[in-house]
Amino acid sequence: MSIATPNSTPQSSQAPGNPRRDFLKSGAVLGSALLAAPGLLSSSDALGATSEPRHADAAKPATLPRRTLGQGKASFEVTALGFGCMGMSYHRGPAPDRKTMLRLLQKVAESGVTLFDTAEVYGPFLNEELVGEALAPFKGKVHITTKFGFDIREGKDRGINSRPENIRRVAEASLKRLRVDAIELFYQHRPDPQVPIEDVAGTVKDLIKEGKVKRFGLSEADADTIRKAHAVQPVTALQSEYSLMWREPETKVFPTLKELGIGFVPYSPVGRGYLTGMLNAETKFYPGNDNRLGLPRFTPEALAANYPFVQALLDFGQPRGLTPAQLSLAWVLAQPEQVVAIPGTTKEAHFHENMAALTSNIAQGEWNQLEATLDKITLLGDRYPPEQEGAK
Repeated sequence: MSIATPNSTPQSSQAPGNPRRDFLKSGAVLGSALLAAPGLLSSSDALGATSEPRHADAAKPATLPRRTLGQGKASFEVTALGFGCMGMSYHRGPAPDRKTMLRLLQKVAESGVTLFDTAEVYGPFLNEELVGEALAPFKGKVHITTKFGFDIREGKDRGINSRPENIRRVAEASLKRLRVDAIELFYQHRPDPQVPIEDVAGTVKDLIKEGKVKRFGLSEADADTIRKAHAVQPVTALQSEYSLMWREPETKVFPTLKELGIGFVPYSPVGRGYLTGMLNAETKFYPGNDNRLGLPRFTPEALAANYPFVQALLDFGQPRGLTPAQLSLAWVLAQPEQVVAIPGTTKEAHFHENMAALTSNIAQGEWNQLEATLDKITLLGDRYPPEQEGAK
């Protein structure tokens, strides 16, 4: 029996060996090749080239593919692949060594990645503090996005809260923890049924006028909410769950985003780790800090029943030299130009692996073939229990 923590790699009971481990060496090599390729990053700047942190001024940032979220004054140009920081301190098992995470964040920044995503509730507070400390030397070279929308008292999450006074309180506190002069993109973490979205958007609009926030975003919002918010303050991006296992946004919100010129930032682009091929029916999730423990799609029965989905990715990716994780990220990046993914990891090797997704060259016809195969597979388990649908 294995435990799904940042420091364990459970073996698959449905297939021989560990699919991701089998591919990891080639994935890391591809990632290193991408970062060291001419015109992208010199060999001296490849991840792992130095064991000591370097000052941002000494680093030579890579010219990685970029995309623009939003339009006009609300536009936001970032690298096509960002970095989700949540798992370094929240919802993914025991927190890894802090110094190791600080160094990993710096290596990610040195690689040329410009978008780093966090939130007040991750910890709470711990993740913003970690990110702020790690990226302070890279001020002006990277962009940190964060979120508001929870009632945090005495260090505990007490539920939804997007009242204007709380939004302002969160903004002031996040500025200090992140060590920035203005929040690049301030998301409402979850809709608050007790506060009209027009009031939320109006409050952020005032913060933008005051120079404390640069752009406004939403997370897990429906089309109607997006329209109402955008009418008050242009929305730069919507952040919601999206992956090969969860494609609901395509029909629910994508048309609205396209019409209004709003970008899309998918979180959990590898299905909360399931699409890496590393989780199976024997996996045990850390009860103190891993929300997958209570998610229907991560019960032992669901993990076993859904393995054909992972096997399909293995069958498709292996002849193309891609791990399931790389394939999942490449598929997300193959969506409309306004999509910017934010996979997270606590391991440098997995970061290399993720970055290699930027080099995939898969034709649309091939993607159609993969989607047709996956459409035939019925997945067991919803992404959340009914009472938690829409939870963080």
